[in-house]
Amino acid sequence: MTTDHRSIANQAFTMTNGQKIAYYDSKSAGTANSDRVIVLLHGFCGSSAYWEQVLPQLEGAGRLIVPDLRGHGRSTSPGQPIYAMEDFASDLRLLLEHLNADAVTLFGHSLGGYASLAFAELYPDKLAAFGLVHSTAKPDSEEAKGNREKAAHALRTEGIAPFVEGLVPKLFAPSHRESMSGQVKSIIDIGLGTDAEGAAATALGMKARLDRTGVLDGLSVPRLLVAGAEDGVIPPANTFTTDGPQVTQSLLEDCGHMSMVEAPERLAAELLAFLDANKHK
Repeated sequence: MTTDHRSIANQAFTMTNGQKIAYYDSKSAGTANSDRVIVLLHGFCGSSAYWEQVLPQLEGAGRLIVPDLRGHGRSTSPGQPIYAMEDFASDLRLLLEHLNADAVTLFGHSLGGYASLAFAELYPDKLAAFGLVHSTAKPDSEEAKGNREKAAHALRTEGIAPFVEGLVPKLFAPSHRESMSGQVKSIIDIGLGTDAEGAAATALGMKARLDRTGVLDGLSVPRLLVAGAEDGVIPPANTFTTDGPQVTQSLLEDCGHMSMVEAPERLAAELLAFLDANKHK
């Protein structure tokens, strides 16, 4: 797997508007041996590299497609003041059409979950199964909206480094901030590869996102909801907003907002169990 430590993308797709979406594709890497297509979307100021420790454990489960979202990783940053969640969803639709990938199993982490929910609302026929990982279908609170505005202003005036260096430690469980200092540094390094303007536009897009609890409730496909017991960004109650026979709720103890780094084996086990349970659906 080729990586510059800030992205694991091994391919790039140039859209008709000239913007480039970089992505990792296990088919290109020669490790896809199933008809199932699994898409993994990363969080804010992250990249495809967020999933690097999980991917080897998912080999054999399907074709793995892991994009860098617009403004992140090796993907380009459109010159728009706001990146709506629907924009991320449209980017993904175009990428999947380019790859002839249909009926995907879509897992979204944090920001990636917000984009996944927009995708689920706009293109439900493209989904075989769906998952939120440390994410929520709820909109921002008024306080959170104010914080998004402050973040966008800081990113545009001070740049990416101070923002990412302040953000990343809060993504880890308190007990991990020192014991996993190497992983914290690695996630900061990934964040430093984010375009500041793109991050600001993304923050404002997250502020403006819709309440999609009804979308999550109404999906007709199997759904996996993964939360960290020590997540200080999105508490489990905000992830576990729906239940039912097609919904699997998974609470990861001793994890914050970054289980793909804090506990990659446990997260991979939850994803694999869900995939196995729904392989014929």
